[in-house]
Amino acid sequence: MARALARGWGRPVVCFDPVRGRAAELAEEVGGEALASNVEVAQRAQLLVLAHKPAQLAQVAEELGEAASGRAIASILAATKLENLRSAYPQSTVYRFLPSLPVEVRRGAVVEARGSGSPAGGEAGGSQIDESVRSLFAELGTLVVLDEGLVDVAMGLMSCAPAYVALVAEAQIDAGVRRGIPAAQGAELVVETLAGTAELLRRRGYDTVAVRREVASPGGLTARGLDALERGGVRAAFSDALDAVLR
Repeated sequence: MARALARGWGRPVVCFDPVRGRAAELAEEVGGEALASNVEVAQRAQLLVLAHKPAQLAQVAEELGEAASGRAIASILAATKLENLRSAYPQSTVYRFLPSLPVEVRRGAVVEARGSGSPAGGEAGGSQIDESVRSLFAELGTLVVLDEGLVDVAMGLMSCAPAYVALVAEAQIDAGVRRGIPAAQGAELVVETLAGTAELLRRRGYDTVAVRREVASPGGLTARGLDALERGGVRAAFSDALDAVLR
């Protein structure tokens, strides 16, 4: 996810990764420099982005220590609330964002937890910093602000969704292959149709029902296909997937 962010921003970064060579590869790709530790990153970065495992919050905060004091910190950690982030970094301005993989190509959505950034009545200039950070993340896709209690639900909808959509595409491609469509041509047909449908939905104001009805005339071929999908439990499957993520 950190790599997707860096590619989407297209700016030089300073970065660290405990896996040898991975940070160097990223810095070579987008520009910037791979550093020897998290502390060095905190000392040099204007905005410190936390992209480690959620369970490492306390460990990384302790490692950074005074180097993170006074820094703007943006967390993309799953299931890690603002109160926990602020407890780990009491001397910093903390933001909670949830991106999804399409930010790599500046598409998709980014969720911000309401209440991120400078608290009401914070220090002078705090609002300008908040706006700068939000503008940076808004470059990556559609920025949606949600109450923090809904951020994890959003994760199940959009952060996990690229894998779900890829699975749906794969299933459609396989169905075509079973009926004789070559896999490469099937993939092109399905993926380009998915991309076009996403843009069509956007232009229709995200009205999924309207688009579905435009395609599916009563008693027609698409209606039969939709009926088969409903009988196959497509809605229940996505509902179960969200429940599984939230558990």
